[in-house]
Amino acid sequence: MQPGLGDFSWERVIRAAAKVRQRLVRATTALENLGILHAVIGDHAVSAWVASVDESAVRNTPEVSLLLRRTDLGLASIAFQRQGFIQRFTDKTGLFRDGPNGKVRDAIRIYFSGEKVWAEDEFPAPGVSDVEILGGFRVLRLDALVRMELASFRTLNRVRLDDLLEVGLVDAGWYERLPASLARRLKKLIDRRAADGELAA
Repeated sequence: MQPGLGDFSWERVIRAAAKVRQRLVRATTALENLGILHAVIGDHAVSAWVASVDESAVRNTPEVSLLLRRTDLGLASIAFQRQGFIQRFTDKTGLFRDGPNGKVRDAIRIYFSGEKVWAEDEFPAPGVSDVEILGGFRVLRLDALVRMELASFRTLNRVRLDDLLEVGLVDAGWYERLPASLARRLKKLIDRRAADGELAA
């Protein structure tokens, strides 16, 4: 065993996944209690949609990402702090660590509706009302989620899109539903999967 590494156990793996879900519940409940409109986005939104088709294809992830209106950030900050989250700003998002010893990868990340995630993105993030209730959470609608991931199209975004493609939630039929630039990005992913022999489950 390498120095500094603890003994492996499935209990630790299960406990880590449970902590992430608890973090998501705490954050969204805090927003609901104050009537703050929001949407679950990113990995957990993708997981929610994937789980609606095939639970075995869900990918575990520590990051919790939420979409808010920027004008609600102050009130959301109060709600989060009541749940033990500590605010730290980056140049792109509002970030709330889970307690004074919380790690960045264990944080709540806030993105803003109607604003670009990255300056070079062609399209801004969708609105917070563009949601569906999945598993008790306000999750970004699938079409809005796909557009948001295609708009940024970094490695992590492509992984999320691959997960949606894998279970057949997204396919070539989406080309005509997307702006041309985003359709080209989706086609690139689908063509790559076809070349690798990867088919939807």
